[in-house]
Formats: sequence, structure tokens, C-alpha cells
Amino acid sequence: MNLKLSGKPGAVQSEGILFVTYATLRSAEREGKASRLDQVTSWLGEGFDGVIAFDESHAMANAAGEKSDRGDKKASQQGLAGLALQNAVPDARVLYVSATGATVVGNLAYATRLGLWGTGDFPFVARAEFVAAMEAGGIAAMEMISRDLKALGLYLARSLSYAGVEYEMLVHELTPAQVAIYDSYADAYQIIHTNLEAALHASGISSETGTLNAQAKSAARSAFESNKQRFFNHLITAMKCPSLIRAIEADLAAGHSAVIQVVSTSEAVMERRLEEIPPSDWDDLQVDFTPRENIMDYLMHSFPTQFFEPFTDENGDLRSRPAVDASGNPIICREAERRRDDLIEHLGALAPVQGALDQILWHFGGDAVAEVTGRKRRIVKTLEGRLKVENRPASSNLGETQAFMDDAKRILIFSDAGGTGRSYHADLGAKNQRLRVHYLLEPGWKADNAIQGLGRTNRTNQAQPPLFRPVATNVKGEKRFLSTIARRLDTLGAITKGQRETGGQNMFRAEDNLESPYARAALRQFFYKLRAGKIDACSYTKFQEMTGLTLDEADGTMKENLPPIQQFLNRCLALRIDMQDAIFEAFGTFLSAIIEDARQAGTLDVGLETLRAEKFEIVDRKVIFEHEATGATATALTVERTDRNDPLTLPRIKSICAKTDGATLCWNKSSKRAALMVNAPAFMDEDGVPILRVKLLRPMGTEILPLGEFSTSHWEEIDDAMFEHLWQAEVDAVPEFTTSKITLICGLLLPIWDRLPADNMRIYRLQTEDGERAIGRLVSQEQLLNVYARLGLDCKIEMSPQEVLAAVMEARTPLNLLGGYQLRRSLVMGQPRLELIGASGAALSGLKAMGCFTEVIQWKTRVFIPVDGIDVLARVLAEHPVGASAADTAA
Repeated sequence: MNLKLSGKPGAVQSEGILFVTYATLRSAEREGKASRLDQVTSWLGEGFDGVIAFDESHAMANAAGEKSDRGDKKASQQGLAGLALQNAVPDARVLYVSATGATVVGNLAYATRLGLWGTGDFPFVARAEFVAAMEAGGIAAMEMISRDLKALGLYLARSLSYAGVEYEMLVHELTPAQVAIYDSYADAYQIIHTNLEAALHASGISSETGTLNAQAKSAARSAFESNKQRFFNHLITAMKCPSLIRAIEADLAAGHSAVIQVVSTSEAVMERRLEEIPPSDWDDLQVDFTPRENIMDYLMHSFPTQFFEPFTDENGDLRSRPAVDASGNPIICREAERRRDDLIEHLGALAPVQGALDQILWHFGGDAVAEVTGRKRRIVKTLEGRLKVENRPASSNLGETQAFMDDAKRILIFSDAGGTGRSYHADLGAKNQRLRVHYLLEPGWKADNAIQGLGRTNRTNQAQPPLFRPVATNVKGEKRFLSTIARRLDTLGAITKGQRETGGQNMFRAEDNLESPYARAALRQFFYKLRAGKIDACSYTKFQEMTGLTLDEADGTMKENLPPIQQFLNRCLALRIDMQDAIFEAFGTFLSAIIEDARQAGTLDVGLETLRAEKFEIVDRKVIFEHEATGATATALTVERTDRNDPLTLPRIKSICAKTDGATLCWNKSSKRAALMVNAPAFMDEDGVPILRVKLLRPMGTEILPLGEFSTSHWEEIDDAMFEHLWQAEVDAVPEFTTSKITLICGLLLPIWDRLPADNMRIYRLQTEDGERAIGRLVSQEQLLNVYARLGLDCKIEMSPQEVLAAVMEARTPLNLLGGYQLRRSLVMGQPRLELIGASGAALSGLKAMGCFTEVIQWKTRVFIPVDGIDVLARVLAEHPVGASAADTAA
């Protein structure tokens, strides 16, 4: 029954441990959870106060279901079974055990006993609220989950050291012949897409006026798109093999062993094809088992050929339903059947590409390759070049693994079926202690499976760590597969270890993740530019025809809910190579601009960042929250940082000017400062209107402005001599060091998550001069005022006049002053001013004596502090220090 209990069955003791394996939950799913779980819970009894340990608890992911682009996803039966067991024995203590934790925050839905929501200890009333808050915070928020759970004593995570493990990418450049093959299949799928729409119309599923059976049409298109995605995955994987085989041959010559990790074996398609061939012919097969079989299989079994008859539903709307004859047999649409047969004939004439698994086996031979997969049969090539079926016994995986570990076979290839519970590392107790070169040939879609697969060759008690070599091609559409695995590896590392890099061990780059918020924003810009005719790769109409994506509403306006990034990547995968390159180049331009803007604004989500400076010194500590049950605390650390200034010198700026087209030398008539103006990437507003922008390079930083705002400002062009004089004077005035204050909120953060600033959830770490390390959320002084106010703490914070000026004028944060005053940034005649709100008529003379000035605007007297009058601001702050912020006072 896959249940293990310490103590006597039927006489459960209070210290008993119920060990529930993944197989238990799977069997509960198959048998109907009530029969199995009722038996277990009645055996335990509601009074059971021992420990229930869920092994492989990540398998219970999505216990409560979740929302997606296609609506609500059904909750997994394993998850529901796990929840039912926890609810049935409320007195039991629960231990969740998993090798890979969670790949997305929603996977924690089964872990109700952690108390992350609905308990009052955290500010999340329901699971959905917790998931939404963590997803809104990005990877940084997920990194905090494991840290805080550890602080509360609820979580423990350990991982094998990756010290000594090396990484080297193997990139296969498609040959001209492979490009021609890829393009021919891309063209074939375009033909299938066209014929699919025609078949839907001919069979009666859709009509000239619209869709008569939306469910049937959606199912037909979904089957087509999923098959297309699988096919191109198999095709790309197969096309990598020439470079992979050459690399393996080099490894063998160097005395190493090769391990190849794949996901799919195409066993299902092979078995269906073998069913069509008499067993007597299995010793001399005359067919090719290649990725092309996936298309053939789709056309034979999923292409819509059944006729649909129209009918009027209860609402009087015209719909369609499958047509059957008097005997109940489906009526076949001859037109759709003809189109299907023509497509099969056309595809049968295309050049085949052998599957990756068979290419490796046939090249090196079964005597050199250990196959550890779930295949019960495989196609082998004899010495005479004939193809024959070879049966594989159930014990073949054990024998193949042992042959590899005994050094009888130096190449091992394994799939998901062989990636669980097995070891292929250079074990000190095995004969084969050669260096393992682990090729990740097919990453698949599941990050936890990919990580478990990588862990097969990196374990304890090994003679030497492995060399990991992810295998990729130069096909831009392959980013579809790398993107998903890179994103899930990030979240896996973030949730499991509190740092995203621990998931993929830096095997994939940040730019491999195309499912980030920045990529979604770039895609929206791409669609807007495409509609405006500004994409050279293709026209708006042609793009929709090629990809099958619909971007317009019925009235001709662009959709508000445009296709998601995953769908865009899927459709681009089936385009010709040159078209993929052109589209991704345009898309990449927008993505680079958005990432650069986020970096300039300081909002780029790069996860746990290390702050670097000449010196850090903690000058103040304040406990702002303490958890009653555990005593874990959140602390605000005020850190004084000293940075060495590195101004942009005159020779460097002149070199930049000479290399940049359209660079202009400028000065600001108001501030008497110099800047080099260069073009910046245009930005698209919410209405799809492009905003032209410029970048101002300054001695100690850069600034990006809309071209319209720059044109109406005090900036204007100057000659070389004046520019050099102003620039050099400002560089000479820059001190060697700059001292500033920052605040890190460290420690337990989840219980006060709703009281922390939501505009910047980045996580930082630093090390002080005396060696102390700190990790936490970085907040500005004005944001700290908000946090203190929300926690009901003393809101008096010392801020220098320079910090106040920067907070109001640059960060545009209104600040309240004691005495009922407020400082805020106001625009008067298009120019920013520092305004003092709340001054009564009796106070005007005193404020003027401090250096403030007044102005009557629209019959109202307003008080301003000179922007360049730091001494005036200092006198005002001496009498009216900074208090709570305006936003929190209003709240």
C-alpha cells in the first residue's frame, strides 16, 4: 500500500510517523481518492498527533487549481488527495519532503500547514492573495519566501555542492542543408494551417459568418499547435546531433564518459506505426521512424475530417454538431479527407531527419551506448544496414546502468524515465571513474525534472565532478524551450534556496528567459510597431497569416488582450529560419531598450544583488517587527556607504562623441552644466504612440528625456570650447569620495509584506568594513517613513537637506513636515519647483525671512523654496523636521 508506519499497524502511537509516498497519491488518483484515503484516515483516527511525512511533495502541486490564459486549470488529484489527508487528521504534524521544492509559487498550494495564508501570522487572507503578491514581487519576492520560512523554523533546504562543476555551452550551427530542411517543414506547416482552416469550413465547424462550434474549432487548433510545437522540438533536437556526436567522439578520445539527457523518445508514435506493420516484417523494416512521423500521426488521427451538421440551439443561435449516419457512424467530409491525403503525400516526399536517440545509438552502436529510458522496444540497425525491432526486457535499464558504471559502455543516454532514483556519477565504488561530460540535449518543459537529471552525474562520494554541456542551436525559435526552462530554474532556485542562481547554477543566461515582464512589454511594443508598418521583417497582414495569431477585434481595432509571449514564441518556431531571425532581431531591439530603461531607473529585477562600495558601516539598528511565536525579527539597518567617484573625463566623452552619430554638445542655461546629447531608443506609450527620446551623458550619470520635454527645457547647443570648459570644471569639482546613507530592512519580511514599499522589491546584500553581512530590502529614507507609519512606530527620521531635496525633486515623493507643512515637487510654467504646502498667512513673513519666496498664481499665494537653495531648505527643516509621508497620512 506504499504506507510505512513506525509502531504496530492498527495501534498507532502518538510518536508514530506516517510516510506517504508519491506512489500513494498516484494510486489514490487512479483508484478514486476516497477508497484509499478513507482507509488511511480511519486507520489513523482523528486523534492522531504523530507526524505525516509527504515524500516528493512537489508532485502535489496545484492542489487548489489556478488561473491561466485559457481559464481555470483543474486541481491535480494528487494535491487534492494530500489536502484531504491533512484536513482529515487536524492534530497530526505534517512534514513536506521534496527533492526539488517548487518551480512556481503556486506549487505551494498543498502546504497549508505552513500557515502562509489565512492564519493571521501573515497579511494574506487566502492562497490566491498570497500567490498574487509573490508573483507581483517577481523572483525577488520568491527568494524571500524560503528565507523567512527558515527564520520561522518552518523550512530547511540543503543542496549538494556544485564546487568544481564546470559549464560549457555546445552550440550547433545549422548547415545550409539543415536550414533547407527546416524551411521545407516550416512551409509544410503553413500549408497544413491553410488546409486546416479550409477543412474546418468544409466540415461545417465554421462558416462565412463565424464559428458554429467554438469548442470543436478550439480543439482542432489546439491539437495542431501542440503537435507543431512537439515536432519542431524533436526536429531541432535531432539537428543538434552532428555536433553532439563529434563532441562525444572527442570525449571518448580524451578518456572521458558521455552522459546525454533527453526528455522524449517518440515511443508512442513508434508503437502506433509498428501496429500497422505485421510482426513478420519487423526483422526488415522499410519505413523511417523520424520526427516526421509526428506530423503523419497528427494528420491521420487529429486532422478534422468528420462532417458537422448545423442546428439551432435553445437560444435560437446557429451551431454545429458531429454528424452521424443511421447506424451511428461518423459521416466523413470528402473534401477534408482529400486535403488530408494530399498533405500526407506531400510530407512523405520531404527529407527525413532521424530522431536524436536513434542517431546516437546507430552511430556508436548498442555495444557502446547504454540506454536508460522507458522504451520496451527500439529500432536498431544491423551490420547489413537493415532496420529491425529489438525488444527490451523490464530489467534492461538496470543492466544498462551497471554496464556504464562498470566501464563496459562509456556512453549513457537517459530520459525522464531513467532520471529518477539512479546514479551515473563517477562513484568511488565503481570501476568507471572517468570524467562525466553531461550533455543536456533536450531541456524539456519541467525545471524540476531537468535539475533531477543533472543531479544524476553530480553526487557525493565521487572521484571528480562532471562537466555540464547544454546543447543548443542558432535557431532563434529554440529560445522557446530555453526560455521556459530558464524561467522555471530561476523560480526553483528562488523558492527552494532563496537565491535564483542556485536553480540553474548559472547554466542559462538572464537573456534566455523570454517570459519576463520586460519581454511581455517588448512584445506589446512589437505588435504596435508591426501594425504601424514599422517592422521591416514582414507586414501586419503577413505576420497574422504566417503565425495564425489574430491581433485585431471585429471592428478593426487592435485587441486589448494581445497574444501572450508563450504563444508568440510557439508560432515563431514554425517560421522559416530567415523570417525567425528578422522577427527576433526586431523584438530583441525593443527588449533591450526596455531592460536598459529599467536598469537606468533602478527597477531592473536581477534578484539578489551585491552592493559594492569603498566602505559600508552600519550606524543604526532598529527592530521594527518581532514575531510573537518564534521571536524572529525584522530590523531596519541604517548603513553609511562611501563610494569612490569615477567621473566621465573629458577625453572619454570626446571619444564617445566622435564614435556616436548625431551626438550634440549642450549646456543648461539655468544650471550652467554641460551634457552630451545622444539618441535613446524610442518608447511606446499605452496607446501605441512612439515617444522619441534622448539621453544626456553627464560627468556623474545619465538622464533620459522625451524629445518634447528636452526641446522645451533650458538645454541648448554650444560650441566645443565652451563645452570643454564647463565639462572640465564640473569634473574637477567632483570629490574623490561621496558618503550617503541607505537603509536595509533585514530579517523576517513576509509578515509585514503589505507594509513595505511595493515599487521596488529588489533584494540586496552587502558586507560591512568589519565583516558583517546583511541581506534585505533596500528602502529610501522617505519610504522608511511610510514603513514606520504603517507599523505604528515613531516616524521621526533624520534626513539631510540634500536627501530631502533628492526625495522630493528626483524621486517625486511628497514629504510631510512637523507643524502641518508638506514639501512636494510642483510644475510652474513647465519648470519643476520645490513647494511648501500648508503655510498660513501669519507664517509667510517668517518663511520669507528664512529665504523662501511667494508667488500669487490663479489668485492663490503659494510658497516656494529655491531649488538651488540648500541653506534655505536647511533652515526650514531645522524648525519643521520631516515626519510621516503624505501618502500614509492620507491613508
